[in-house]
Amino acid sequence: MSNPIKKLAGQTAIYGIPSIVGRFLNYLMVPLYIYKFKQTSDYGVVSELYAWVAFLVVFLTFGMETAFFRFIQNAEDKTKVFNNGFLTVILLNTLFFLSLIVFSNPIADTLLYSGHNEYILLLGAVVCVDAISALPLAKLRAEEKAVKFATIQSLSIVVNIGLTLILMLFFFDNNNPEEGVIYIFFANLCASLMKPLFLFKDFLKVKLKFDRRLAKEMVLYALPLMIGGLAGIVNETIDRILLVHRLYEGTDVSLIYAKSQVGIYSANYKLAMLVTILLQAYRFAAEPFFFSQMKNEDKNTIYVRVMNYFIAVVCLVFLVVSVNVDFIKMVFIPNEAYWAGLQVVPILLLANVFLGIYYNQSIWYKLSNHTRFGAYIAIIGAFITFFINFRFIPIYGYLASAWATLIVYGFQMILSYLLGQKYYPIAYNVKRFLMYLGTVIGFYFITVWINLEASSVQQFLVNNTFVVIYLFLIYKIEKPKIRMKIG
Repeated sequence: MSNPIKKLAGQTAIYGIPSIVGRFLNYLMVPLYIYKFKQTSDYGVVSELYAWVAFLVVFLTFGMETAFFRFIQNAEDKTKVFNNGFLTVILLNTLFFLSLIVFSNPIADTLLYSGHNEYILLLGAVVCVDAISALPLAKLRAEEKAVKFATIQSLSIVVNIGLTLILMLFFFDNNNPEEGVIYIFFANLCASLMKPLFLFKDFLKVKLKFDRRLAKEMVLYALPLMIGGLAGIVNETIDRILLVHRLYEGTDVSLIYAKSQVGIYSANYKLAMLVTILLQAYRFAAEPFFFSQMKNEDKNTIYVRVMNYFIAVVCLVFLVVSVNVDFIKMVFIPNEAYWAGLQVVPILLLANVFLGIYYNQSIWYKLSNHTRFGAYIAIIGAFITFFINFRFIPIYGYLASAWATLIVYGFQMILSYLLGQKYYPIAYNVKRFLMYLGTVIGFYFITVWINLEASSVQQFLVNNTFVVIYLFLIYKIEKPKIRMKIG
């Protein structure tokens, strides 16, 4: 039989191509935004509004992707499951967008964007198109059509990047920053429309036949996931929103300052998102893979080994980026006005390592139908995130946001592990995790201590010597297992 872990790795690579390329190209867009927008606050506008987008995408997809993966496992009619989930999402998005049209002006006022309801409508259209496209894309993943999935996602990315470049380089007047914001959102909308365009056959196949019983079961299963997802987005993006609203003191000057802080924080956050790139690619492949192993007698053995490899890799990414941040900033953040925020990069990198481990563990409550625990964990984390940001942003600014992210993701990782061992035990190798994590953190602090500012070349060589040592360590530990065949 084929090796399921090799299959997971292969599909992760395919699913990851558009994610990695897209995120990398977005990194390359940051210097463009810094160059075209005169003020850091203008980039802060884009970052804050995209934080709201993240909330809406989770709400408007309503956890139906995971519900779809779960319900098709035992369904005789998989098309029926897809139709009911898809119709639920379409109905929700239709009601949302109609409400947005009616209330766009008061919403813009509340978000401190008075007179710019076009921002609200453009982003509303983006999230609705993305949400409606999510289930057909999930269907491709369930059918293991990874190449088609990657192709559609890649085309969307190409349109987004290409159109943004054209508009920002040839049409944007940097004396009118609002124009640039609209161009970025318009390019995003055009890119999102590529997905339904290439998935139109799935749209045409949908039958307007609603099974209330099945839809109710799917909604009840998905509801905790959606609530947990919203709470999770609080942990991921509420900091950018609260930075604006907690630093704003009712004056135009304070509003500009607040959005400037968001711009600096967001630019540096992108460096930490190199771990997130891996997570996104991995999650696309991992969720259907884990469900497909439900009937495998060796499933727990597979889950443990997947976790070992995953932790080894994300710790590697943490080490590579954290010890090379002074060199990476030259490429991705060429404007020194943003360098004040570099101190948050190692903190956020480690936070995303914890987040990745939590995502990997979270399969226990999905497989055991205890999805409410996912919601509980995320909700508790959201309260902690909100409290730390709300209380300490006025004192410490975006540094409070970075530490809040690390504290909450670490807490969620530990809590999920403890609950998982009670309700769906998987014998993870905790000692190995602690060894990998302790090694990379130790290596990072050693490179900070060894300060060779007089010779950046020597510093680079010294820093990356530790990367090579860590790679050798992984190879020696995991080599015997990599060679093993799993039935």
